Amino acid sequence: MSATGGAPQATGGAVGGGPSTTDALNVVAITVDSGPAGRNYIDGAFVSVTLCEPGTGNCQTIDHLLVDTGSTGVRVLESVLTLHLPDAPSGTGKSLAECMPFGSGTSWGPVRLADVKVAAEIAPKVSIQVIGERSFAQPSACAGLPNNDVDTLGANGIFGIGVLAEDCGPTCTRVNPDGHGYYECSSATACAQVGVPLAGQVSNPIIAFPVDNNGSFIQLPSVPSAGAPSAGGYLVFGIGTRPNNGLGNAKVIAVDGDGFAMTVFPTNGSLYRSFVDTGSNGIFFSGATTAELPACTGLWTGFYCPPKSADYGASIIGIDHTEAEVSFSVANASQLSVSNHAFSNLAGPGMSAFDWGLPFHFGRKVFTAIESRSTPAGAGPYVAF
Repeated sequence: MSATGGAPQATGGAVGGGPSTTDALNVVAITVDSGPAGRNYIDGAFVSVTLCEPGTGNCQTIDHLLVDTGSTGVRVLESVLTLHLPDAPSGTGKSLAECMPFGSGTSWGPVRLADVKVAAEIAPKVSIQVIGERSFAQPSACAGLPNNDVDTLGANGIFGIGVLAEDCGPTCTRVNPDGHGYYECSSATACAQVGVPLAGQVSNPIIAFPVDNNGSFIQLPSVPSAGAPSAGGYLVFGIGTRPNNGLGNAKVIAVDGDGFAMTVFPTNGSLYRSFVDTGSNGIFFSGATTAELPACTGLWTGFYCPPKSADYGASIIGIDHTEAEVSFSVANASQLSVSNHAFSNLAGPGMSAFDWGLPFHFGRKVFTAIESRSTPAGAGPYVAF
């Protein structure tokens, strides 16, 4: 799973919508807007998160962390952090750092401990990543386009609340030949790859909440086909743990241990591995149908520019064969207003998987259940909408 950053960008007003219990302890507002000052992010859902030095009242609230259901873990730019967070223990007395790949590039930086506070929820003393090279220089083995500052990341950090409990899982309990994963650092320029047990990895903050610790849902309003300057929605923690977070009639789509389901696209068409991901700023897919969807050039490179808006149907299928039909539109991105940055119809060419990014979430309530956590619909991992 991956957060997709950048892409064309703009400034904005607001669109309403959200749960009626907006003052509940487990509800926090999210905003789709232009991102941190000076950025022009398209289709990024952002939240403010408070970090504290563990067990103290020395805290800092950081705005514009990208809400990402396609990754796991809290990540904040070193350049915006003013706290002195302690190192996460490595077991050898050395400092831990991480090389984390995303769809838009690679984030590097030390692993630290923090109390994470969102709404009235508190995750005490969890491992987070501090993104940047002030503490340790990014080693050459950590390949990929660096996403280590606000210009390359497009946000002040990432709030990763996907279906996994840890960000890398069993893969990172050993050294990875591709250079991704964890490193032990003995000095600013001496970092070597290392395997890290699950308990020491950057973790999903939700699992450390006292009650609402089995998942979350995101609710965003519908937006016009021309887009909107911005959109306001809600992130609600827990699934079936309070009166305001029940599944209702949402269709539950079970996913595998990596967070993947399947998508048939177009209707009665080809079968693709697929995932649901608020961190991607479009619906990304490739295949025979894309012959009628020319790619954009210039400002909107990375998206499709069909001669006119195109409507499609697809089916998302869980690993238990539960199926949900989905319809969506693909706009000519180059014809959309650059003063808007909340769009439900942005799509672009992808890799082999079908990526249901943020546009999929407008006008829907989308649940993300964490692996092995009990919910009224059974244990995660699953998505539901």
